[in-house]
Amino acid sequence: GTTIALQGVYLKIEPGQIHFYATDLNSFCHAQSPLETKESMELVIEPRKILEFVQFLQAGDIHIEISEKSIQIIQGAAKGVFPIIIVEDFPLPPPLTEGEEEIAPEFLLKNLPFLLFTASTDDARPVLTGINFVVSEEDLTLVATDGFRLSLVKEKRKGSFSSMIIPAEFLKEVLRHVKEAKSVAFTFSQKEHLVRFRVGTTEFYSRLIDGDFPPFGRVIPEEKKTTVKLKREDLLRNTKMISIFAREYSNVIMYDFSAAGLVLSPKKEANAENTTTQDIEFDGEPMRVAFNYKYVVDFLNHVDSPELIIELLRAEAPVVFK
Repeated sequence: GTTIALQGVYLKIEPGQIHFYATDLNSFCHAQSPLETKESMELVIEPRKILEFVQFLQAGDIHIEISEKSIQIIQGAAKGVFPIIIVEDFPLPPPLTEGEEEIAPEFLLKNLPFLLFTASTDDARPVLTGINFVVSEEDLTLVATDGFRLSLVKEKRKGSFSSMIIPAEFLKEVLRHVKEAKSVAFTFSQKEHLVRFRVGTTEFYSRLIDGDFPPFGRVIPEEKKTTVKLKREDLLRNTKMISIFAREYSNVIMYDFSAAGLVLSPKKEANAENTTTQDIEFDGEPMRVAFNYKYVVDFLNHVDSPELIIELLRAEAPVVFK
């Protein structure tokens, strides 16, 4: 029964109010809405067809009739009848006794987009599918990596964020609902190994990811031999231009940094005469580095800073973009 239930939305109706619950057992969503009724009842519905149907109705009130086996949605001449899923126990989020604290929506809106694109989507290593929150006395560090690239943001320590790994897919969902929010309430439950974000009357719960995040500090070069400052939009446009010639050749673009500027070209076998040059501020040793251009474009699309700093140590060492 549980498997079927998980595909549905559980409605809990009480006088004046309707609650909606959905879950995949790792995360839960709870929303509520006013409802003109004196009844109390519980039912599980399959939401997809209902959503499609309701999208074609006019704005305004709808009339709902519930029988033992179906739910009817009526508006004027339109009537849709949808089956009810018979469920004994719908899994609800555990009650959390820990206190809530307010976090500014800007904290999530500013930082999460910069991290989420870097998190892995491969469940083979679950820890890499999350955002790693690392708390020290002063700072909160947020890290994401898929083993090929790594994003890191450092902030002043925020309230009860503990060291934890929160699933990136869950945070993407929270982010969608935060855009219009005035404030976001956050709860961390060590007992339940769970976090909750409350946005208005909607609550999002997620279990934390178990396991140890890889020691990311080792990956980040501590020294540099070359520092480059350049315009982000120019780098994005030039990378996309040269990607035309690099696509069939494992997406590799060569970036040649020197006092003369930055020259972008595809690998030799991809007609290396296709090039473009960009003005840069340059300090240090000339450096020629190969990147998968898709990773560069991902990064450039998720930062809004007009200028970037690039720090290089060796051609084969990780490169830091700031």
